[in-house]
Amino acid sequence: MFLDYPILSFIIWFPLLGACLVLATSKLRPIFIKLLALSISTITFIASIPLYLNFSLITSEMQYIEKYSWIPSLNVYYYLGIDGISLPLILLTTFLTPFVILSGWQVIKYKPSQYFASFLILEALMIGVFSALDGLLFYIFWEAMLIPMFIIIGVWGGDNRIYATIKFFLYTFLGSVFMLIALIYMYLKSGSYSILDFHHLSLSFNEQIFIFLAFLFAFAVKVPMWPVHTWLPDAHVQAPTGGSVILAAILLKMGGYGFLRFSLPITPDASHSLDWLLILLSMFAIIYIALVALVQKDMKKLIAYSSITHMGFVTLGFFIVFMIMDNYSSSTAALMSLQGAMVQMISHGFISGALFLCVGVLYDRMHSREISSYGGVANTMPKFAAFMLFFALANVGLPGTSGFVGEFLVIIASYHANFWIAFLAATSLIFGAAYTLWLVKRVLFGEVANEEVASLEDINPREWFILSALAFLVLLFGIWPAPLVDIMEVTLLNLLDHISISKL
Repeated sequence: MFLDYPILSFIIWFPLLGACLVLATSKLRPIFIKLLALSISTITFIASIPLYLNFSLITSEMQYIEKYSWIPSLNVYYYLGIDGISLPLILLTTFLTPFVILSGWQVIKYKPSQYFASFLILEALMIGVFSALDGLLFYIFWEAMLIPMFIIIGVWGGDNRIYATIKFFLYTFLGSVFMLIALIYMYLKSGSYSILDFHHLSLSFNEQIFIFLAFLFAFAVKVPMWPVHTWLPDAHVQAPTGGSVILAAILLKMGGYGFLRFSLPITPDASHSLDWLLILLSMFAIIYIALVALVQKDMKKLIAYSSITHMGFVTLGFFIVFMIMDNYSSSTAALMSLQGAMVQMISHGFISGALFLCVGVLYDRMHSREISSYGGVANTMPKFAAFMLFFALANVGLPGTSGFVGEFLVIIASYHANFWIAFLAATSLIFGAAYTLWLVKRVLFGEVANEEVASLEDINPREWFILSALAFLVLLFGIWPAPLVDIMEVTLLNLLDHISISKL
């Protein structure tokens, strides 16, 4: 059953128009600006729920399609639609945005209307990326996201925010230029910018290699994959708490989404031929970056490197499917790999977002992210300590949390491809436990480190509400991942059929 009104357009344009309204109220009292921004983001989330309730689980076709002629001379359409890959990411976006608004409730004093409007604009553009079915429309949403994030980090970031902002912009913009070249090339070949037409475009092997590498530059930077990951720790450290949450929870997932929407279905032969390269880069991220995280002194930087490691499992799950299909005629293990990678993306959105919020809670009170500034926080903030410990264990992959499900599926699927890849990926979890639990030990436990820690106040109702909502979902999808897995199953099976027919 499908809704008879343009729901995708609504959840894209409503927060955009709402952002304009928030900007127009800049002269009002800050509380009215905050309530307005929170109301707009909450309405957007509520409006997105019918996408899930009315989503058909028995078809791989695009749903909630909207298609209108936009630039007739170039055959460009305002073309929207979603499937089992994009729906979870859209819901993740609309769900987290109200919490990002709440996270800045008390700490944002400088230009609050511009701050909250930037997040509403960013929300609209991220939903646009996940629902665009026209390549040019996708590219416009993709590039436009840089503007509000550039402003968020550059205006409300830390002392070194200008350096981090320029580095973030240059890395992501330059990578996207190659994607634009590939999109134009495919348009010249097909006469259309439709992404679904690109999926059925007949390309030679050399053409596929060129297009695959062009997309790789764009998506690898966004994930980010080693060695183009260096912008992320700087951006996280300098970004305000809300910016770090959106950056880790949603923006990184756009690289993974791009691999599923573009690289695998459009260039299956090239993806198969170069799968070893992506697997190698993923293993570097999983193992080497975890060791880098061990030596970090800044809490935000440690969690940022942790995000790179977890996203390494995502790209490993995407590209090891070719090795699995080479070794087994059954698609069960390959499906498990893709499902694990998708679950990992959603789970990481909740867990990393929660960990950055926890760091934000401490930073709001002591204005320090240095691990050495803390110690014995559990003595003065027991409720906060319980939440942070829970999210830290979920980050490690504790069974019963969503962090376990995705990584477990990827590791089990990898075993069907190559024992040593599965072994290295599994043992790397030890490093994850080491840096996460060491962080918890130094921050939460032991004697109270100093007078500032001794005077800390525990979380307030607003912070408790945010952290408890995220904890509930991490626990829910850890115990019962079926609602998430069922959404994507048919779409991923269709993708596997497509690449298994096309692969060399």
